Amino acid sequence: MGEYAIEAKNLVKLFGKQRAVDGIDLTVPKGIVYGFLGPNGAGKTTTVRMLATLLKPDGGYAKVMGYDVAKETGEVRKQISLTGQYASLDEDLTGIENLVMIGRLFGYSKKLAKERAMELLQAFRLEDAGKKQVKNYSGGMRRRMDIAASIIVTPELLFLDEPTTGLDPMSRNEVWDIIRALVKAGTTVLLTTQYLEEADQLADRIAVIHRGKIIAEATSKELKDSVGDSRLQVELASDQDREEAIKLLEEQLATTIYQTDNQTLTAQVNHPTLVVEALGKLTASGINIVDFSLGKPSLDEVFLTLTGEKVEEEDHG
Repeated sequence: MGEYAIEAKNLVKLFGKQRAVDGIDLTVPKGIVYGFLGPNGAGKTTTVRMLATLLKPDGGYAKVMGYDVAKETGEVRKQISLTGQYASLDEDLTGIENLVMIGRLFGYSKKLAKERAMELLQAFRLEDAGKKQVKNYSGGMRRRMDIAASIIVTPELLFLDEPTTGLDPMSRNEVWDIIRALVKAGTTVLLTTQYLEEADQLADRIAVIHRGKIIAEATSKELKDSVGDSRLQVELASDQDREEAIKLLEEQLATTIYQTDNQTLTAQVNHPTLVVEALGKLTASGINIVDFSLGKPSLDEVFLTLTGEKVEEEDHG
């Protein structure tokens, strides 16, 4: 079936006149976590829905596990599983009842469905929760149970669409551990996320999507290296000095300065030795600096540099 889990070329989806997905190319090797990083409204979920055969592309083509998503939908669906942004469990059933029901729908005997359900409850540390109705679950328990339900039959490719949205840090770490275990067992994962730390922690490769287009694709380290050796952040005492400070820093550092808020300026710098001179020019001009830091860029700065926006600023609904 080839070496790639996903191959897409010039994929397009229109909603009226809006190009929700605008010519996306994707090549996802098997056996990795592939991060699809971008803000709300960037086109992540629409792309996943096309790849999972839930939406028909309006342009281009895509193959999943070697099968055409438009012409071989049945074969694609045999290879994949999808966990969306919201739990798809029956609220009035217990956890184990949900898992057994799904197992039966996949053709398991009652005995095998029960055995598989118990195996997953144990693996996801949900033995006690399995006896309770889903409507009484916490957010973290719901997400773990939802992922368990999606792998009753272990898929070749698992789409996880923002699986940790709204979770507390402990629950998020538990979901991360589950994802790592799935990949170790041989499943390929396409992970959509707006959490930069999540992509950094999990993804072997990351595609950054912005306004329906992929604007960068690389490993986390390569993305960070692409925007400069270091990241300078300067906090001003007053936002009244902002425009003058931006002008001076851009002249001294020969780079673009971004505002992370009214009094905080950020820049990627390839020559850290210029920073001392630049800060000296600021103080000599009477601009009061509260604090500054120089460190390695994060994925947050990568997105800011690539798009000119913070990841949470764009929301097309």
